[in-house]
Amino acid sequence: MATCRECDDEVETLVTLKVGGKARKVCEDCADRLREQAEIAEESESVVQNMMGFKGRR
Repeated sequence: MATCRECDDEVETLVTLKVGGKARKVCEDCADRLREQAEIAEESESVVQNMMGFKGRR
């Protein structure tokens, strides 16, 4: 059995996910949660940039 690096639970399969430029092997539940967090962070950054009138690229 493999162990998830995020929640330390033993799972049958691990998913490789890039977070912050690093590849992490996590279970599917943690991968979904990390994807949602990254999506929310990206959206909130976009809102702040629009509010401040930022026209550049990221």
